Amino acid sequence: MIEIAMIEDDTEFAQIITQYLSKFNISVTNFEDPFLALSALRLHTYDLVILDLTLPGLDGLEVCKELIDKYNIPIIISSARSDITDKVIALELGADDYLPKPYDPRELEVRIKTILRRFNKSMEHINTHKAEIFVLDNEKKEIRKNNVPINFTFAEYQIMSLFCQRKSSIISRYDILQNIDFLHTDSDGASIAVFINRIRSKIEDNPKKPVYLLTIRGMGYKLVE
Repeated sequence: MIEIAMIEDDTEFAQIITQYLSKFNISVTNFEDPFLALSALRLHTYDLVILDLTLPGLDGLEVCKELIDKYNIPIIISSARSDITDKVIALELGADDYLPKPYDPRELEVRIKTILRRFNKSMEHINTHKAEIFVLDNEKKEIRKNNVPINFTFAEYQIMSLFCQRKSSIISRYDILQNIDFLHTDSDGASIAVFINRIRSKIEDNPKKPVYLLTIRGMGYKLVE
């Protein structure tokens, strides 16, 4: 269910909107007092805010500015003010839409769903492009954790580079032997565990309980973030 906070001192209008939107699986909680609304937003997560501009005790544009500053939430301005300046200021502050009263509740329902689709896609994009923990810089022959260079030996660097290039993939001991220059034979396989432990001592908070460079029993190792 979509949960909306409405900040509107016209209780009759708010009730009409609330009843209409409930048909579309949209729950509206109305606040006549803007200060009460701001307090509620600190305690509860809503999907969107519908904001009137003419409010008791605090101008709606001030409420809009505070919402933009403190919360990552879409805002639809719902106002009877006809001054184009208010609309421009609200949109410049960061409001997502402006509906002049009176309007058809059906239009509000469509705009809510359109804005939430855009907002959710934007959040998905941000989440899928989050910063990497480990970054391989081939030019500098450097590997950074959270943008801080790690002091690897040449051997450790070569092995960690392989893990960085194939993050989240299982890399067997055979893969390491085939891809690392200084490891050539099966007899070198015993050395791999030593190098893994040395790498863990430099990238893990607790090398005995690794969370990044994992051992996959019977298969090899995997670097995860």
